[in-house]
Amino acid sequence: MNNIFENKPDKEADYIKRFVEKDQESDPVYSPMSPPDAYKPQGIEPVPYSDLHPVMQLFMDEHQTTNKQIDQLEQTLIQIKKEGISRERNKILGEFFAYLDEKIVLHNLKEERILFPFIHDRMIDNGEHGTGPIPDTAVDMLENDHIKMMELSTLVFSLMGICSRITDPVSRALLMDTAIEQGLSLVELLRLHIFREDNVVFPLAHKYLTQSDYEKITHKMKKYFSVDLSLNTP
Repeated sequence: MNNIFENKPDKEADYIKRFVEKDQESDPVYSPMSPPDAYKPQGIEPVPYSDLHPVMQLFMDEHQTTNKQIDQLEQTLIQIKKEGISRERNKILGEFFAYLDEKIVLHNLKEERILFPFIHDRMIDNGEHGTGPIPDTAVDMLENDHIKMMELSTLVFSLMGICSRITDPVSRALLMDTAIEQGLSLVELLRLHIFREDNVVFPLAHKYLTQSDYEKITHKMKKYFSVDLSLNTP
């Protein structure tokens, strides 16, 4: 086998040189050491909020409310890391997990039961899918996110609860550090998930969903979740 690091006069045979001199205007080449920025999706045109169907606006409005809760959770976790737990901070943590249980779970359920199946089908119809034997789409990634966020939130909630029952200060501090780090991971997962929906999947939905799709989604939202969007539907 040829050694790619050998000195060769032939430019085309010099792998490293060809890589460095690769046409700058060609598609970007990423590596594990320099991956693409998750918050800078490639080739997705943003869609103004006002141009979205009321169905999509509803989900984005709920995202905005959730982002405020995420910000508060992050600030509280950082305060606990620096200054320790307090009654007020413990109350904020409890309020977040109550919000997650009551609001985020319901939001995810509406997406999984009603919205995602339509988006998944239209993405497959328009070639926006993987090449495996069972075609997958961005919807599969979002549903996996839903599972991960519930697993991670359960872990953080459990660790916080155990901390309150441990009497040894060293063990309690070590466990609290773990809980905080996992909590901050949850914060990042939630933020990235919402960003992916608002800036990648929802623009694709706006592009591919038909008027008939929106009518069916609107009907199902009212039937199964008592959300009446018909008055706002153009």
